[in-house]
Amino acid sequence: MSLYLCIFEGDQDIDGIDVGSYGDFNAIREHVVVTLEDGNIGSKYPTFALHSDSEGEWSVVDCVTLLKELAARPESGFLGHIAGMKVIVQYWRSFEHLDAYAKSQDREHWPAWVAFNKSVGNSRGDVGIWHETFQAHAGEYETVYSGMPPFGLGKVGKLVPATGRRESARGRFGARVQST
Repeated sequence: MSLYLCIFEGDQDIDGIDVGSYGDFNAIREHVVVTLEDGNIGSKYPTFALHSDSEGEWSVVDCVTLLKELAARPESGFLGHIAGMKVIVQYWRSFEHLDAYAKSQDREHWPAWVAFNKSVGNSRGDVGIWHETFQAHAGEYETVYSGMPPFGLGKVGKLVPATGRRESARGRFGARVQST
């Protein structure tokens, strides 16, 4: 089945475009929620964003619910996130904070994760999980911005001007960088 998005003026369909198969709906909806609604699902396009698409998937609604819960609980150790079409990157104060939240049965994540796994069983269908955890220690990472707003680590951490010894990567990392 084809997925056709159209523009209405009143009740009249004035323009539209075939954007792919109906199986692409969740990716398109996620893009609308993240890009046009700033992560606030249904705030601008409720009919589109809240449309029930299919069973057995971790929906945009579930992800937004988890992120809102985390943002409302600074003691959780959640520092913030960035989101794209199919990826959400989260920043945490420590692995211990992340692990405690993920396993907490009285928070949104654990019950949603258990329900998701029960609904898909051994078959993931169209849903894939990509999970990587990295521990970065103070002074062992860098982000550099030029002509753009803070993003990623710079959005959740402290920005320091790249002047003086910080003008080069070697200077920013200091003696920890070994010559080869």
